[in-house]
Amino acid sequence: MLFNIHTMDWDPELCKYFGIPMEILPRVRSSSEIYGLMKSGALSGIPISGVSINQFYWCLGDQSAALVGQMCFQDGQAKNTYGTGCFLLRNTGPKPVMSDHGLLTTVAYKLGRDKPACYALEGSVAIAGAVVRWLQDNLGIIGSSEELEKLAASVGTSYGCYFVPAFSGLYAPYWEPSARGVICGLTQFTNKSHLAFAALEAVYSLLLFRSHTDTDHPLHSGIPLTQLLMQLQADILCIPVVKPSMPETTALGAAMAAGAAEGVSVWSLNPDDLSEVTSEKFEPQINPEESEFRYARWKKAVQKSMNWETTELPSIFCSVPLGFYIMGSMLMLIGANYIAGWCPPS
Repeated sequence: MLFNIHTMDWDPELCKYFGIPMEILPRVRSSSEIYGLMKSGALSGIPISGVSINQFYWCLGDQSAALVGQMCFQDGQAKNTYGTGCFLLRNTGPKPVMSDHGLLTTVAYKLGRDKPACYALEGSVAIAGAVVRWLQDNLGIIGSSEELEKLAASVGTSYGCYFVPAFSGLYAPYWEPSARGVICGLTQFTNKSHLAFAALEAVYSLLLFRSHTDTDHPLHSGIPLTQLLMQLQADILCIPVVKPSMPETTALGAAMAAGAAEGVSVWSLNPDDLSEVTSEKFEPQINPEESEFRYARWKKAVQKSMNWETTELPSIFCSVPLGFYIMGSMLMLIGANYIAGWCPPS
């Protein structure tokens, strides 16, 4: 919260506002350079030139490292990765792009001390793989993630059932902390297979469809939870989606940045020097009209999840029948007290 992504340095105004002396902050370094040497052990003397350790300590953030690992170096290329949550980064090149669709503008990477920074649009969904765990542990309708895909594939549709897993609010593109999870569109024919399909559909619908309208280029790179999930993405986005054969792209991206650092230079990250990524491509299998219809129904379900948690206490007069009942009871009580206190002359 103290970093200025435009100047690529600590922001004096923010530091002053939060009362943090700028001299105590570390020097800002690029994502790919020699930061120091190992001092002991078997690796003594080995340079440290690339680090990605979650969001607390990094020179290349874990999501940015995955962007590098998937070789999304061109403006418009993007990656989508899944863990407990779902995270999308879209390369926007050397100039920051402000999103009109609820995504965040961030620094993607700076691959060298004298290299320009590259920016990205970022979106996140709190619940992705956690949906599978919830269905398994809380509802007990599946025994494993593999079983989820089998159930969903057996029906090939949610049969009008929509699942919004806003267990801790909605992130991109809605940013609504008061939302809570809902399952709607249920009929007497809905079964656990339809719910499994709706759960897979829910993983990406919150984020991906809207994100690709922020630039002129399609989203075309991602890592799947399942094969079916990849096909669902391609269908709803109406563009090809690529699944790389190397799934651990966060670790790969950190290694790529480390090896390309000046003074190490065991390989080049120049796009012209990179080899073709081994991957599997998923083409859309539904028409745009069906895609639009399914996404419109999904958005309707999302609206149902909004504003469940609120600090405002409802007024007793919000409900007309309840208001009449309370007012009538008060008038009857007053009348009864008046009659009890009046006695006729003997």
